[in-house]
Amino acid sequence: MHDPATIEAGIPDDQLLPLRVWLALFSSVKQIEAVVRTNLRESFASTLPRFDLLSQLYRSPGGLTMGEISARLMVTNGNVTGLITRLVDEGLVDRLQDEDDRRVQWVRLTPKGNKMFSSMAPANQTWVTQAMAGLSDAELRQLQTLLGKLKSSVAAAPKHPRGDEDPSAG
Repeated sequence: MHDPATIEAGIPDDQLLPLRVWLALFSSVKQIEAVVRTNLRESFASTLPRFDLLSQLYRSPGGLTMGEISARLMVTNGNVTGLITRLVDEGLVDRLQDEDDRRVQWVRLTPKGNKMFSSMAPANQTWVTQAMAGLSDAELRQLQTLLGKLKSSVAAAPKHPRGDEDPSAG
């Protein structure tokens, strides 16, 4: 394993700034995620993937196909199938066959699932708000703007599989 001080030796601070920002951003996301995971488990005996799936279905009252759920959650169909099966067993979601294409399954919240998510969502909003309480509204707006720019920058960045191209070249 490499010593970070050795890796950073001789590299100008301005070249390390993107890496340091990435690490700070990643760390912040992980800390907020840990708070949400703990609170979901303790308050609702639930998990974050379960909350995320219920959230997607809540925003789509007509339901979503398994493929749409996988795409929105950025996971494989296999990961979603087991979770949906458990939610069906608990009466929180319904799984229906598409009338035109029997290979397609639609998933939608049941009234029980809708009620459950409706109690979880405000609690989640409170936890995230509390985690960001150290920032003013103006700072949150600024951060939102900067993260939007970052998202665009990431989308436009060239993809280098090995990451061995010199970012300062060119």
